[in-house]
Amino acid sequence: MYQIRLLPQELTFFVRDDETLLCAAHRAGVAFPHRCLVGACATCLCRKLSGEVAYQLAPMLTEKEQAAGWIFPCLAMARSDLVLLLE
Repeated sequence: MYQIRLLPQELTFFVRDDETLLCAAHRAGVAFPHRCLVGACATCLCRKLSGEVAYQLAPMLTEKEQAAGWIFPCLAMARSDLVLLLE
């Protein structure tokens, strides 16, 4: 399990290796915005400030967006502890 810290809300929750960040947030009772669950609507889009994520399906993000830390929590799986910014 990995620890996820969500800013600026200062919330912390844990994610299993086999679940997406969005599923873990909802399991922990964290109100994380979402609509489609497949990375098409961009409602859950947030920035990864630290840590590593992996995707089973490649996200629809440009290399520049990924370099800036943007991730889709509905598709992303943690590979380390993370700090996320959800504004």
